[in-house]
Amino acid sequence: MSTREDRLAYLEAESKKRIIVLDGAMGTMIQRYKLEEEDYRGERFADWKQDVKGNNDLLSITKPDVIKEIHREYLEAGADILGTNTFSSTTIAQADYAMEDLAYEMNVESARIAREVADEMTAKTPDRPRLVAGAMGPTNRTCSISPDVNDPGYRNVSFDELRIAYKSAAQGLLEGGSDILIVETIFDTLNAKAALFAIEELFDEQDWRVPIMISGTLTDASGRTLSGQTAEAFWNSIRHVNPFSVGLNCALGADLMRPHIAALSSVADVRVSTYPNAGLPNEMGGYDETPEEMGEALKEWAQSGLINVVGGCCGTTPAHIKVIADSVKGITPRQVPELDVKMRLSGLEPFNVAS
Repeated sequence: MSTREDRLAYLEAESKKRIIVLDGAMGTMIQRYKLEEEDYRGERFADWKQDVKGNNDLLSITKPDVIKEIHREYLEAGADILGTNTFSSTTIAQADYAMEDLAYEMNVESARIAREVADEMTAKTPDRPRLVAGAMGPTNRTCSISPDVNDPGYRNVSFDELRIAYKSAAQGLLEGGSDILIVETIFDTLNAKAALFAIEELFDEQDWRVPIMISGTLTDASGRTLSGQTAEAFWNSIRHVNPFSVGLNCALGADLMRPHIAALSSVADVRVSTYPNAGLPNEMGGYDETPEEMGEALKEWAQSGLINVVGGCCGTTPAHIKVIADSVKGITPRQVPELDVKMRLSGLEPFNVAS
């Protein structure tokens, strides 16, 4: 059985040799099972006071075999890293289902499930350990923007509320066996800063740390997050954390995301990750980009020296991940640049001052 230290040493060394592969969408795969309300509830929550269908993170408790099967499919497709089924496993997001008190358990169980499946695959291929990334989603609230157009100063969540929720989530993910923490699908940089502050606070308390991956979301082709930042301004805002990687996911397909990944690749002095959607949603809310189309696009990104870590977001499946993994196999990963020393600040735009 490999240790976390062994796996992280492998990741550090391997990421210098090749492009690392993440898994694909969890929600897309869960939809294929056509689960109903009673499936989500299970015996334990049979009498829950409100509907819980759609609370995919709950399935780590009530339908763990489904989540295990999805994880296995992604590993068999070629993924190096599994993301945990915890996109909404914070007290803040779980308030929609009155399940705030279950958030910690969801993080522990989801990480434990992913760890079990990753270890099974590692036992089969001990020369290629599989890792678990504890996924920390953005929550369903924003710290920078008012939800009330008539009261722009109003906020429905505070920085400290986010910090407390994220810290509990991170602690559960590490307890369950995560090797990495990934703060992902960031539409509000202030939310991300609360998560990163919480993680660093936890690291200080436990006196050990794991790598952090950070992945933002640009809401449309304008190249800005929901809170208004460009990709470079976003990077300036969080670069002090010195993450394992920074990148973009969700919202856009590969074609629309490419210029923004190229921009980030030119300014980030850490690894760059990307996991785009399988195109934009169609009229029925589905995703039409085929594995071959995504594979071809991401192969070009890799050949252009833009990426170090690649995977898929909404609409992607094990078939997508297999083609993507095959497409980038043997391609040298992006070389992390050494940048000139500057004071790098950010508002909505970057502000860089040379010495």
